[in-house]
Amino acid sequence: MIVAKFGGTSVGDAAAITRTVGIVRAAVPRQPVVVVSALAGATNTLLEIADRAGEGQLLVAIRQIEDLRDRHLQVARELLDGMGDGADTLAEIGALFDELAHLAEALSVLGDVTPRSRDAMAATGELCSVPLVTAALQRCGVNAVPVDARDVMRTDDRFGRAEPMIEEIQAAAQEHVLPALKGGQVPVLGGYIGATATGITTTLGRGGSDLSAALLGAALGAEAIEIWTDVDGILTADPRVVKEARPIEEIRFDEASELASFGAKVLHPSTIAPAVKKGIPVYVFNSHRPEGKGTRITFDAPAPRNGVRAVAAKSSVVMVRVRSPRMLHAHGVLRAIFEVFERNRTSVDVVATSEISVSVTLDAAERLEAVVAELSAFGDVTVERNRGVVALVGAGLGASTPAMARALAALGNVKVHMCSLSATGINLTIVVDGNKVNDAMRRLHGEFFGADRA
Repeated sequence: MIVAKFGGTSVGDAAAITRTVGIVRAAVPRQPVVVVSALAGATNTLLEIADRAGEGQLLVAIRQIEDLRDRHLQVARELLDGMGDGADTLAEIGALFDELAHLAEALSVLGDVTPRSRDAMAATGELCSVPLVTAALQRCGVNAVPVDARDVMRTDDRFGRAEPMIEEIQAAAQEHVLPALKGGQVPVLGGYIGATATGITTTLGRGGSDLSAALLGAALGAEAIEIWTDVDGILTADPRVVKEARPIEEIRFDEASELASFGAKVLHPSTIAPAVKKGIPVYVFNSHRPEGKGTRITFDAPAPRNGVRAVAAKSSVVMVRVRSPRMLHAHGVLRAIFEVFERNRTSVDVVATSEISVSVTLDAAERLEAVVAELSAFGDVTVERNRGVVALVGAGLGASTPAMARALAALGNVKVHMCSLSATGINLTIVVDGNKVNDAMRRLHGEFFGADRA
């Protein structure tokens, strides 16, 4: 049994869904469980609808709802034209959009959008994708059956980024998904969405469809988890920045997780965790080129020959420095400093320390003012905006002094503000000016993956 997740671009229109149907049909002997995202761009539109409704712009919100309804119905008509029960699918989708319109009206009256109501809005995308894909599979002779992910994906009530409840998910998967598999059916579920113990709709956060697939795979003991997207697996760099980026055939779990954390968009970072615990390999394939090799993510991928597996990066990073001679030989200062970030729910990314200073980078700076105010009690605090992080990732990188030397030399005149090697030795992060991130990526990729490099 396998779990196959298809992202938004793999179900973006009738042609994309037709390709997905072909992939699933070929996988039927392997007993697939299918997880689908919303149509490409639908979730963003739904969240925008929620905002417009909450701001009292009901007519704008309703117009967007009707446009999205028309898009889904058009896809359904293209897929199911002439199909006997196509009218049932159209009616189901229409009913979901009717509910969406009623919710928008309620939010407009209240003048407020809560995280709970945003989740209810956002879930509509996946709830519409499931009947579309299920009906398309049935039309092609696949014995597909829809399963409401909210009956399986049990979560807490942290709306917008709900935390999965692993034991409850395992029990629910055995109850709602396993019988379909045993009956020779192909279950189809929406990713990204779940529900609390009392049945209130939640979402797992952006990229949560990958997590849904991994949780299902772990709960059902899948032999593999397949992530179908619009690129040829995980690449050595972002192809939008580095044209020479190429697919990675095999990569370790920890390397893939590091790449995801430092900007690689193919996988959601949390996707890796459930698979790691169960030892289930994860594959990343291109639904537009299903014949491709893709990328295999496992425990035992061989180490890269030159120490580097890939280059990743992210911009819009803020760097905070705390400096005070009073920190010299003082006990408990580091703990107290990091407690400031914890109290303010601010995640720290890269860290560098000395006897009298601490430097960190932050992805999210919503509470930066409060953080700086508290840190000022320890010494002089400086904030540097418009920074970026470039990361070299590869097993054994920490043991390769030549590789690190090559990396710094390749940057040439690109100013380095901070450099940090991860505790596991697989990630060398370098902080540069935000407008130099792309240049730094190209230089590093050319150094380690150029035609004349090894």
